[in-house]
Formats: sequence, structure tokens, C-alpha cells
Amino acid sequence: MAKPKKKSSINLARIDGLIADYRGQRWSLIPLLQKIQEEFGFIPPEATQQISRALGLFPVQVQGVISFYSQLYTKPQGRNVVRVCRGTACHVRGGKTILKLVKQHLGLEEGETTPDYEYTLETVACIGVCALAPNIVISTTTYGHMNPKKVAQLFGERRGTE
Repeated sequence: MAKPKKKSSINLARIDGLIADYRGQRWSLIPLLQKIQEEFGFIPPEATQQISRALGLFPVQVQGVISFYSQLYTKPQGRNVVRVCRGTACHVRGGKTILKLVKQHLGLEEGETTPDYEYTLETVACIGVCALAPNIVISTTTYGHMNPKKVAQLFGERRGTE
């Protein structure tokens, strides 16, 4: 994912350039939103009007899709999105403790992003690798069988390399 840009640096002309290939194609809303998010690290709220005009949709339809999908963001996210599983298998095997430790290491609550945009912390209902419980995902890498020592090693190494 591209490094998130601050709201004041959003180039609306660049958004028009991304939209150009999709004009009039209502079916392309989700791929277009993904493309914009890939470019900016999130979907700037001010882009909703441009997108809706280009695809022939109402702005509320565009916003409805953005708010429905949890992987679409309307504010800048960290370069590394940390997802802690809250599923049953993870919960039973200590997931609540893992979440608490991740919060401590990152200094974040759920839904927050570090000021340097390095990390965003999220929780998810299930990651889908219950055999590895408890687990977390950082960006696209899954870490299983988490315990306090592994959390400390993982975030100590990552924080130390910044």
C-alpha cells in the first residue's frame, strides 16, 4: 500500500485520472474504490462526488459501498495494518491478552493509527486460521500461536527497525 498522504495533499486531478478508465461503468465501483485506495492509502471523502458523477450513481450509493466494506477506509491508515482476531478459537486460547499486549506495544486503541502512520490497529471477527489461534495479521503476514513473548519479539523487532 502506498504511504498515506495527508488530507491537504489530495490531488483531485489525480482522482479524475484514476476514474477516467471507469466512466459510465456502474459495475466498476468496487474496483475503482480499490484503485483509489491503493493510490492514496484511503478513499478521500471529497472523491465521493467525482466518483458518483463519473459512474452515474448517487453519492449516497458510493458512500454506502465504502461504509459496508471494512477493508475500505475514508481516513489514512498505517503502512502496517495490524488485525487481531477476536474469533472463538483465538478468544479461548488467549486472544484477549494478545490484543491487550498489542495495544500496549503500539500505544493504540482499536481503530487508531500511530502519528507516523506506521501502524493501524483493528480487530476482526475471524482471520480464518483457527488452528493457529491465537493469531494476528500484520499487513498480509499471519502470525500464529501468539503468546506474550512472541508479541514482544514481533513488535520489538518491528519498532526497532523504524
